[in-house]
Amino acid sequence: MTQPFELPSFYVPHPARLNPHLDEARAHSTGWAREMGMLEGSGIWDQADLEAHDYGLLCAYTHPDASAEALSLVTDWYVWVFFFDDHFLDMYKRTNDRGAGKAHLDRLPLFMPADPAAELPEPENPVEAGLADLWRRTVPVMGEDWRLRFAASTRNLLNESLWELANINEGRVANPVEYIEMRRKVGGAPWSAQLVEYAAGAEVPKEVSGSRALRVLMDAFSDGVHLRNDIFSYQREVEDEGELSNGILVLERFLECSTQEAAEAVNDLLTSRLQQFENTVFTELPVLFAETGLDPAGRARVMAYVKGLQDWQSGGHEWHLRSSRYMNGGGAAASSSGSAASGGEVAPGSGGGLPGLPGGPGGGNWWDQYAIGGIGTSALDILRSTAAGASTAAAEAAAAEASPAEASPTGAAEGAAGPAVRRARSHGHVPHQAVGPSLLPEFELPYELRLSPHLDGARERVIEWAGRMGLLAAEPGVPASGIWDAESMRDYDLPLCAAGLHPDATADQLDIASAWLAWGTWADDYYPRAFGRTRDLGGAKAANARLSLFMPVDGTPAPEPVNALERGLADIWERTAGPMAVEARGRFRVAVEVMLDSWIWELANQIQNRIPDPVDYLEMRRSTFGSELTTSLSRLGHGQTVPQEVYDHGSMRALENSAMDYACMMNDLFSYQKEVEYEGELHNAVLVVQNFFGCDYPSGVRIVDDLMHSRLGQFQHVAQKELPVMYEDFGLEQAARELLDGYVGELENWLAGILNWHGGCLRYGTADLERHFGAERDLVEASQARRAATAAAAEAPAASTAPVVPSVPVPSAPPVPLGPTGLGTASLRLSAGG
Repeated sequence: MTQPFELPSFYVPHPARLNPHLDEARAHSTGWAREMGMLEGSGIWDQADLEAHDYGLLCAYTHPDASAEALSLVTDWYVWVFFFDDHFLDMYKRTNDRGAGKAHLDRLPLFMPADPAAELPEPENPVEAGLADLWRRTVPVMGEDWRLRFAASTRNLLNESLWELANINEGRVANPVEYIEMRRKVGGAPWSAQLVEYAAGAEVPKEVSGSRALRVLMDAFSDGVHLRNDIFSYQREVEDEGELSNGILVLERFLECSTQEAAEAVNDLLTSRLQQFENTVFTELPVLFAETGLDPAGRARVMAYVKGLQDWQSGGHEWHLRSSRYMNGGGAAASSSGSAASGGEVAPGSGGGLPGLPGGPGGGNWWDQYAIGGIGTSALDILRSTAAGASTAAAEAAAAEASPAEASPTGAAEGAAGPAVRRARSHGHVPHQAVGPSLLPEFELPYELRLSPHLDGARERVIEWAGRMGLLAAEPGVPASGIWDAESMRDYDLPLCAAGLHPDATADQLDIASAWLAWGTWADDYYPRAFGRTRDLGGAKAANARLSLFMPVDGTPAPEPVNALERGLADIWERTAGPMAVEARGRFRVAVEVMLDSWIWELANQIQNRIPDPVDYLEMRRSTFGSELTTSLSRLGHGQTVPQEVYDHGSMRALENSAMDYACMMNDLFSYQKEVEYEGELHNAVLVVQNFFGCDYPSGVRIVDDLMHSRLGQFQHVAQKELPVMYEDFGLEQAARELLDGYVGELENWLAGILNWHGGCLRYGTADLERHFGAERDLVEASQARRAATAAAAEAPAASTAPVVPSVPVPSAPPVPLGPTGLGTASLRLSAGG
């Protein structure tokens, strides 16, 4: 069969190794599958199918250091999950029978009780029999935290199969962001990551298992596993099975490009996610260990887990090159391995004839005899990476010359970039480049704008409130505190945003919403100037820790605030949280803390001068924009009518996330000049897209605009198609259904209000930026100058009789060089004001 594309050249930075217990695992898993009823008579597999798939080889490569017993058990898990996938395909996907599929899935959690001693029901099919047996054999040796996490991952893996089934029924291809998020659940890699904990004897300590660093490690690992699988399985899934859940197909449709171009883009994203994994290991784990006080044994378990995930990536890649299940007969990756022809016949402990070994097959994965080749060396092979990029660029240039309409859909200027070039580019951005006025597309938002009748009064009251809190004056001893004055706050017009977000609010409610927006926007402007320029990550974390004290959940008295940041939060927290139930108060506090923590993430990237990975950026952008905080304000009146598990459902998360992403990317389009040129920011969706695709500014705007449209389309799809099904699945009462339908309307108001505010405020235009930042492009100095001018104007009548005493500016922290410091390093530094 002709391949639909040539396999790209993969980034495989760690060597693949083979577990010596392979033969034992193969024999055991075959006997186990037959005992569970998965082979002859199942209608799904026979022994020949199982042997051809060779899950024993997969597990021997992905768990090279596991004991014989652990390897056999892990192999059984993989046999079970692949059997489940094929069984669900034949029984429910091919027949489009959602009702029967849901009934099948609803029984499976019964075989995963939190209590290992609980009695299980009698299995009715091979899927249930296999799960019951595996659960009994696995969970007794693992802790409760792992059991809960593993059960949740298994449920996600099973339940989100309904999402795939629904897309097949509608002939719908997901948008890229939706696909990445859902693929983590249906693809099973988070589940695989937790099996690594078992196989490696590296159960992640509970103290850190819920941290951002561990979440990002699992997500980046998962995305790497899934994107790699999408490349190898495209032919089988898309051409044979009619599958719509494949990353290459998603990008083909989204970018309107060829299959080859989409495969290269998926591989670039795979590389980016693996490099995100590496960055997290080296920059976030050491800090996490220190801050949590994790003991040496706990740190060792986490690092063993990291090593296990690395082994899985490299081993999974090698298995894909060998398995009969996948397309592996051509392209740079296949020719480098020299292993596809082996048909999976690998002697235990031999390494499988890994490429790059002296005298072995696949001594290099490029035509040059001096190229570095073999699994685990791609990060070093700069020659191959550069040549691949050059050849791709040449091909694109030739295609554009022959037919301009067929040029690269991303507008890429330099073609495909190898891993080394991509890593350097993400750290090589020069800040404060002149970019000119922000380019804005047509925002086709179909929701009617409604504004609160209390807007005019709220505008005056929020300025009075901000003055009382100290947000409009420089505070002695607080560097960078004088970033706003009354004039700039009027320009920013946060009550206009609040009036659109909450058109039915009372005057008091609108004042509170306006205060939250004012405080959050002020703090978002303040953190980069107070802590970013001085690279004071410790100071920012200390400030965050103090802020949490001003959001008591149980009535504990808050300390006395010492600055405007604390004073403002203490005031609006008391006004907002006072009438709330304790549980709701706790959830709202978490929403605020998520926003505060996301600003630490931004500062860490600023210190590294690193443009974020696109997936990490979009997921963190929801928090840096304060999306969870502002949508939580919309939920305050919902009370107990809607159970919390409904809000946690995948459809509700998809509804909120798609709306949040639209609003966040809208903000990035409006604020591009402000952030990139005036503030030297790295966190902007257009800049992230430019960095990832190597494209120009207009192309980046076009891609972001297309992604916004696709996210808006998903928001509408979820509201119209998925929520009614969710209502039925939960058996919600009419009152709850009406409240959730109303919440959809609130999110529509949220989007319309945010768009109206961006167009109506005086914060993002070139003239606004020149006025707010001044000639020195510094908010503090410009605010000081305006305050001095205002004071001089007020004293003008007395100028003939009394001298005017010039205002003494409050010193702000000096700019810090963006680069190495010390004798002999000046030529390497980029000026912070450059």
